[in-house]
Amino acid sequence: MTAAHVPAVSRRDVHLHPTAVVDAPETIGAGTHVWHFSHVMSGAVVGKNCIIGQGCFVGSGAVIGDGVKLQNNVSVFDGVELEDDVFCGPSAVFTNVINPRAAVSRKHEYRRTVVKHGATIGANATIVAGVTIGPYAFVGAGATVVGDVRAFALVVGVPARQIGWVSMFGDRLEFDAQGLARCVATGAEYRLVDGEVVAASTGTRPPAR
Repeated sequence: MTAAHVPAVSRRDVHLHPTAVVDAPETIGAGTHVWHFSHVMSGAVVGKNCIIGQGCFVGSGAVIGDGVKLQNNVSVFDGVELEDDVFCGPSAVFTNVINPRAAVSRKHEYRRTVVKHGATIGANATIVAGVTIGPYAFVGAGATVVGDVRAFALVVGVPARQIGWVSMFGDRLEFDAQGLARCVATGAEYRLVDGEVVAASTGTRPPAR
């Protein structure tokens, strides 16, 4: 039987595939799955009910909240913090130094990168060190983010630019002349105030994950 066909095992209610490497001591919350060939380093903090997909890496100084989903081949390096319910698409890239050189040690120059709760990072997107991505923001596939992203903002391109707004559910928001929008999926209302989106009502609760 090959490693890929060995069922996942459980340790402290954490589900580790036999090919996963987890260096103790670490903090991993109950209900989290770490899949094929992924590596969680000593000192990493991973919350509850997360999915760490195939071929992922979580560095010793990384912090990952509850309910986070890392699709295949995502590396979360030291200095990167993902808050609760962040989604990272396949091969999304985080950096932690802005001017790396192989011959120069810059471990003391790591820049903190924060992805706020509920945000989405699309497949193959690159997040340059030191930025903050706001709550429920949506970074499109292949985008390169070089500056902060506002809450609920939809950004695409290289470098990333904002082209609209999205709801907590991830659908596009269209604001009327009074600065009001409604999520078509949940009925939740949003208000645009001084260039920032504020959730005005919760609407119908979205389906569970």
